[in-house]
Amino acid sequence: MDPNTFPSYRGELEYVCQGCGVRYPGDRLYYACPACSGVFLLEDKAFRRLQETPGPVWRKTFDQRRQSSRPDLQGIFRFYELIAPVLEPEDLLYLGEGQTPVVMANSELQGRIDQPLAFKNEGQNPSASFKDRGMACAFSRLQSMLRTGQHDHFLTICASTGDTSASAAMYAAYAGPAILSAVLLPRGKVTPQQLAQPLGSGARVFELPGVFDDCMRVVEYLAEHYPVALLNSKNSWRILGQESYAFEIAQWSGWDVRNTAIFVPIGNAGNISAVLAGFLKLKRLQIITQLPKVIGVQTAHADPIFRYYEQPEASRSYAPVQVKASAAQAAMIGNPVSFPRVKALAKAYQRLAGEQGFQVLRVTEQEIMDSTLLANRFGHIACTQGGECLAGLRAAKALGMIAPRDLAVLASTAHSLKFQNFQNMYFQDRFPEEYRITPRPELINAPQAIAGTPKTGGDSRAFVRETAQQIIAGLGLKPG
Repeated sequence: MDPNTFPSYRGELEYVCQGCGVRYPGDRLYYACPACSGVFLLEDKAFRRLQETPGPVWRKTFDQRRQSSRPDLQGIFRFYELIAPVLEPEDLLYLGEGQTPVVMANSELQGRIDQPLAFKNEGQNPSASFKDRGMACAFSRLQSMLRTGQHDHFLTICASTGDTSASAAMYAAYAGPAILSAVLLPRGKVTPQQLAQPLGSGARVFELPGVFDDCMRVVEYLAEHYPVALLNSKNSWRILGQESYAFEIAQWSGWDVRNTAIFVPIGNAGNISAVLAGFLKLKRLQIITQLPKVIGVQTAHADPIFRYYEQPEASRSYAPVQVKASAAQAAMIGNPVSFPRVKALAKAYQRLAGEQGFQVLRVTEQEIMDSTLLANRFGHIACTQGGECLAGLRAAKALGMIAPRDLAVLASTAHSLKFQNFQNMYFQDRFPEEYRITPRPELINAPQAIAGTPKTGGDSRAFVRETAQQIIAGLGLKPG
């Protein structure tokens, strides 16, 4: 395989219902199974042809493509054969997504946690969240359908806790006038920064009463009864794009993910589904020889999947929960759309990696905020979902889920600047009672006001001396 040419391989994708197992051709858009309303995963019927290429050849190819200057082989599409092997080069939409850095924690933070750890900074994607991986793939599929004349325009629609809407609106704006964007948000439950993003991209924004689950029900109704393109993770093309997260971690690790634990916040469960699916593909192709541990994390304020796996395996039953307010806003989902995918993929994963290969744990809101501020105090740009993962790591250590030598890779799903209001609420002790968060004094920081009035001319020297003395006192400086 020449890493400098676009791949010649073309697969044959089909939808596989995770409820009843019925399969549908991949040449049109499906969101829910017509037979049972279940969710889909897209599978490549020709995958065995990929298995004819040895694992070392795949590793070399992907490593060489990483250096390519071709837009259609950059970012997530350097893994073209594993993600979107039915699309042509002119279909692919690349805005700089993917290739986000994995940043090792410094020695002091690792010492505090007593564990090797790193953050994968998904906030360095174009719209400042991991959602861009899935959107790049989903919008590339829409562009291919426009190119081939299957449609002459699309109205895309999504429900969102903030990041999905920002990403969908940005990609629609870039794609051009044939693709329009509408987003549904829960009123008052999206940060001002996240609300500003789809508005700035020109999307039609609708604020609904209730929570994300209410928005999702409306979006599902619209997708069922009207010709709209659904862009939530119910869209299986989104899952394919998000598998690149797993591929990039494996590549960063030199394709050796033994003794590695991947921590993923669950939210709507699309990302953890993609992570499981991605590592399973790498194992089937012998690109990696052993699967890493995958640990999903949920807040106690929205924990249906934790509750499911907490039950004895023989008698497990799934039930949605009523969510409470969470600082990790993307976690505020009481009925994750992708739970059936998690259930099926986790079963396959545990067959190969053992029962400990996939686990789910629960953390408190206090632990989420304390961990977010701790991570950023040591030079990271962790969002509250990143804090949720660090809280999960600490819980996993306490429960003996990981070994002392395991490298923990934590997902910081969005840029910390999207969630500064939660930091400010913490510093100012303004969290409503429902969050159950009490600020720890050692994590609080606030500006110190300096008294005085700036002066000009000869009086300016006095102002400088008086101001400097206040700063000297505040810092406790001694003459050198």
